[in-house]
Amino acid sequence: MPRQFPKVTLSEAEEETQLLAEKVYASALKEEDSKDAISMFMLEDCPIGLQQAREHEILKEKKSLRMIRSQSMSLQIPVNADWTRSVAVTPFLSPSSTCSSVPDNCPDYQRVTISGDYCAGITVEDYEQAAKSLFKALLLREKYSKLAYHRFCRTTAQFLCSAGNMKWSEEDEVLPDICPHPKQGEDPYSMENIPENLNYELKLKDGIVYVYDCAEALKENRPHDLPYPDLETFAIDLSHVLAMTADGPTKTYCHRRLNFLSSKFYLHEMLNEMAELKELKGVPHRDFYNVRKVDTHIHAAGCMSQKHLLTFIKKTYKTDADRVVLEKAGQKMTLQQVFHSLNRDPYDLTVDSLDVHAGRQTFHRFDKFNSKYNPVGASELREIFLKTENLINGEYFARIIKEVAHDLEESKYQHAEPRLSIYGRSPEEWDSLSKWFIHHKVHSPNMRWIIQVPRIYDIFKSKKLVPNFAKMLENVFLPLFEATVNPQKHKELHVFLKYVSGFDSVDDESKHSNHMFSFRSPKPDQWTTDDNPPYSYYIFHMYANIMVLNSLRKERGLSTFQFRPHCGEAGSITHLVSAFLTADSISHGLNLKKEIYLFFFSAAVDCISSYQTFLQCGLNGFNSEPLMEEYAIAAQLWKFSTCDVCEVARNSVLQSGLSHQDKKHFLGVNYLQDGPEGNDIRRTNVAQIRMAYRHETLCNELSFIVDAVKTEPCMNKMEPVIDRIQPC
Repeated sequence: MPRQFPKVTLSEAEEETQLLAEKVYASALKEEDSKDAISMFMLEDCPIGLQQAREHEILKEKKSLRMIRSQSMSLQIPVNADWTRSVAVTPFLSPSSTCSSVPDNCPDYQRVTISGDYCAGITVEDYEQAAKSLFKALLLREKYSKLAYHRFCRTTAQFLCSAGNMKWSEEDEVLPDICPHPKQGEDPYSMENIPENLNYELKLKDGIVYVYDCAEALKENRPHDLPYPDLETFAIDLSHVLAMTADGPTKTYCHRRLNFLSSKFYLHEMLNEMAELKELKGVPHRDFYNVRKVDTHIHAAGCMSQKHLLTFIKKTYKTDADRVVLEKAGQKMTLQQVFHSLNRDPYDLTVDSLDVHAGRQTFHRFDKFNSKYNPVGASELREIFLKTENLINGEYFARIIKEVAHDLEESKYQHAEPRLSIYGRSPEEWDSLSKWFIHHKVHSPNMRWIIQVPRIYDIFKSKKLVPNFAKMLENVFLPLFEATVNPQKHKELHVFLKYVSGFDSVDDESKHSNHMFSFRSPKPDQWTTDDNPPYSYYIFHMYANIMVLNSLRKERGLSTFQFRPHCGEAGSITHLVSAFLTADSISHGLNLKKEIYLFFFSAAVDCISSYQTFLQCGLNGFNSEPLMEEYAIAAQLWKFSTCDVCEVARNSVLQSGLSHQDKKHFLGVNYLQDGPEGNDIRRTNVAQIRMAYRHETLCNELSFIVDAVKTEPCMNKMEPVIDRIQPC
């Protein structure tokens, strides 16, 4: 992996691509500007309505396919092959070439293959153009993933190497380095064995923290050997992917392949559901209830159920009614006085009057969703019970989170990654949060923490809390660099960061921005207007600092961080394209229907959030196990089988910020391998048939792309070509 960020100059970027990307961005801005607010709540945006319509179409499709499958498909059960090689199916297939390579240890199942002279569904010229565009997009994502120590799909990396006639090896793979939880009996808050200070110099330049070995190196502008990205290169790379999303042949190709994949999976289910169930029935001591599952998308202020919060408030009022808990307008108030000022009697509170459930009226309404964090609609109660910084130093918030953690530990098989906020209004926020964590002893082996940074620069600027956007970035990231180079001076923060797995960027994605992000965008220290920067601007600068920070921490043998922003809940396509390049994975992704083919190759969507639409991920549970409740609702709504929900649970562990040691224990020692070899059915309860299907399908799709880059298909003759088995 190159140590320096590979820069791209404007002369290397095609002018046509730049112009097309700017048109896409301008179109997105125009669409946001002219969007009718009422249209956001029409029936076509309702996931349940869409799902019912899709189910109706699927039933019709299944009936039709049962009648014609013998004429249009060849269903074969291959028996032996060399699993050390991967399938590379070209778009030219003959009936004799429909057999796929499968592992000897994989159980036989009914495979769906397409026979015929030409199976890509578009012209050869369009296919070549689309494949080359997709190939370049995947190379760009691989570059950004490796530089930031994010995960990149191993199978995709192998195929990309094969296209360049290079050999892939495990030594070249870049993975996050996440600190494991302390062993039983060890003190999770211990401040012993903290690394020594390096006394490096730090300086924010163009919104990115630069590291210097000494004061002289800073004076001579000789930064430490770390990859330092620049806005211009990112904007150029972003324009390539943006232009691809507007390219006609590429859009047609992706649309057809997605339709094929969808139909293929429904056929797979129809043909192999009973075989998968038979596999699961043969697994002793394992079912959905005792496989590991992680809530990868939950806010700390919403990690408890409604009933839990209600009970906690009533219980606290009984014991602490006379305790001073709030300062308002210079006057200190007891808990009893707070409720009296709200004209509320805690005894009369109910789940309904608490009103913290994110129902269907909050869909696409960030304002209403955010208000649900105010119990009974009172911001005072939010500050008292759901904040880490208040008059009581976040004691109540810590207590209720510890109760949630205790429930997770009692259930044993459930984990969560709650989000805590760092706003960027002052550098002292990090010290305050880490002291809250250690003082109240909030650590739990079933919890990892993600730091969410709200995109609210415009609010801070209007209140004169920050002079420019660069100051907000400095307040968020400079303390992290300080704790990394001089951990002895920031012991509490050093300890807390062991249990932080990543960062999130949060806020209302539907907010409109008049600025068109490009290489001409002003630097953060020049962003002095009251306007909020666009989503892509936020995403790049967060990624850039995380990339440098991860490289520095990796050098010191410390844990690294993932970047997992909220993305695709609303807003334009530019959000998804920005996250495709920079994010380890994304939350929500509701707008992925047009761009999901790219994310298909990178496995970059948090699986839990893929079906959390109305429920969202805050204060949404009715019972004591909100995560299990969500699985149950999703299984009922989408008709998930046992294998389906176990696969979702397995994916949640893979996408999570759990350590490598934890994942080996929960998923099996070979979990990093792809296909059935990486699945331990005794731990995951996911059928080997399902894992083989997933892997073979991914390999087939990748081979379409790689073949167009590696070889030139016949342009004039539509004659069939035999399968080529190519090493990854």
